[in-house]
Amino acid sequence: MSQETQCNVLGETLDLCGSSPMTGFYRDGCCATGPEDIGRHVVCAQVTAEFLAYSKSRGNDLTTPRPEFGFPGLKPGDRWCLCAARWQEAFEAGAAPRVVLRATHEAALEHCDLTDLKRFALDLS
Repeated sequence: MSQETQCNVLGETLDLCGSSPMTGFYRDGCCATGPEDIGRHVVCAQVTAEFLAYSKSRGNDLTTPRPEFGFPGLKPGDRWCLCAARWQEAFEAGAAPRVVLRATHEAALEHCDLTDLKRFALDLS
């Protein structure tokens, strides 16, 4: 799946989210999605310690490396393609991380309101 064929929440070509660590459902650096991506890993977020603790409390430990899955573990400041429903859940709990709109897939709008995403945008001036 290529980011060039998919659009972001602004209706533009989907930008790269991050490559260190390599993110995305397809581990290609972008938050592209497809039928195999049941969790819709489409919100490009810059994770915070608060969000990582929240996610772990909800049963999704993103800090512990899982080498068997090629997952290095995340630290605050890393960019990662989050499940849209988890970002929304964190938003409602007051623990949502900032997002990169140009790298957030339009499918995020199935779970998240664009106004809320814009309030947390790193790439709007």
